[in-house]
Amino acid sequence: MPEWVEKLGQLVTVEPVIFWYMTSTFIVSPAYQTLIINKVCSELFQDQSICVNPEQHHDGDEELQRRSSLVLMLYLAVFSLVSVPPALLLGSWSDSVGRRSVMVLPSALSLAAGAVFVCMNELPQMGVMWVLAAAGIVGLTGGHVSIFLSCFSYLADATAGCQAESRTRTVRMAVAESMIFVGGMVGFLLGGFLEKAYGLTAAFIAFLACHVIIILYIVLWLRNPRPPPSSPFSKDEITKQDNDDTEVAKLPGSRLFLVSYLKRTLYSVFKKRPGQERQKLLFLILSSFLNNLIAVGEQAILLLYLMYEPREFDTEMFGIFNSVRMLLLGGCLLGLFPVLLRCLGEMTLAKLSVVFRAASFILLAFSTNTWMVFLVAVLGAPAGINQAVIRSLSSAIVEPDEQGAMFSFTASVEATCLLFAAIIFNGLYPLTLPTFPGMPFIIMAGFCLIVLILTQWVSEMQPTQPRQVIQ
Repeated sequence: MPEWVEKLGQLVTVEPVIFWYMTSTFIVSPAYQTLIINKVCSELFQDQSICVNPEQHHDGDEELQRRSSLVLMLYLAVFSLVSVPPALLLGSWSDSVGRRSVMVLPSALSLAAGAVFVCMNELPQMGVMWVLAAAGIVGLTGGHVSIFLSCFSYLADATAGCQAESRTRTVRMAVAESMIFVGGMVGFLLGGFLEKAYGLTAAFIAFLACHVIIILYIVLWLRNPRPPPSSPFSKDEITKQDNDDTEVAKLPGSRLFLVSYLKRTLYSVFKKRPGQERQKLLFLILSSFLNNLIAVGEQAILLLYLMYEPREFDTEMFGIFNSVRMLLLGGCLLGLFPVLLRCLGEMTLAKLSVVFRAASFILLAFSTNTWMVFLVAVLGAPAGINQAVIRSLSSAIVEPDEQGAMFSFTASVEATCLLFAAIIFNGLYPLTLPTFPGMPFIIMAGFCLIVLILTQWVSEMQPTQPRQVIQ
């Protein structure tokens, strides 16, 4: 292999995987929400002109919003419940077999889910509840949480032992995190254009194409990083782990697989660590949970909220708004964050990003026209910094061969966000329609305040001495 290809392979690793996966996610997210609204509308009204031109018919608008929100809540609940067990197990499994195997699984089943969406749009006789089948299929491999746990574990492996490890890891995590938003920008732009110009089926086909690209990239280009040279565990920990493995080995084959990786995942998160490292890790995981709860809840109701009067966005305007917002989020992580990191601490930047995010939700709650909504995108541009710092700090706390297990636990916690977000925000939103539809975003700002408090506590905890590898 030529030297320049090898160097490029070390520089460009999981970033394209995250980019294409998030592009597909943000293509399909407004598409399946629009599909749900169309199906519910068809079931509610005999006159199909109401569904074709909803902006001209406001009779029954609240009922349409309520039923669509309920179906979306069920969709997220099914995905969440199905995806938690795989997310708990796959990270520890990837510590043993490599990260690539876990990365390819979500895309493989997403092809089947995309086929369900295409059939639903093309066959009027298929009811709206078929979306739950698509949710279950994607959830079987953990969906985006499995992508995140495998990709960020890969980066933690790749940056272990390099010079200025902490700074390098933070920057690499930030670049990978920015791919979420760059992919979101492309996905929303492309999805909005395809829906407007060619219909929902074209958007679902683009979703399928993204996952074909991911599978080909992983198989043909990506290589697993080199494993750590020696075990980082102390002798007591190794003995304890050996005893646990002996007990697990007495179980039947299938239970052996499940219990072994589950125990490894839980042990990696809850084991005693020097100083306050265990408490710090748990606070970081809780912050990650709240960040994802907010993000999932926002995406679950944002389209409904912006389509509701007086804003009355269509899918094309919704795609433009989200593309602008994702561009600003990704630009802050790729360009502004590394520059600011030279003069400000990463924890200071993490706290500032939470403040800007909370302010953007308050503005969104009171937005009544297009320019106010787009101002939300500008105000919330630094919001992605906090999660990038959380991932970097979490991976720095655990040992090299615990990266997959730690990210697996974090991913399973994030997967439950789908269920809680559906209950909280999709359940609350219909109730606020007659009075103050922006109330869910005020609650999101309140969750941001909790994240700010947790981040402050983490920043006040004393760092421990660098770990030493036992020969």
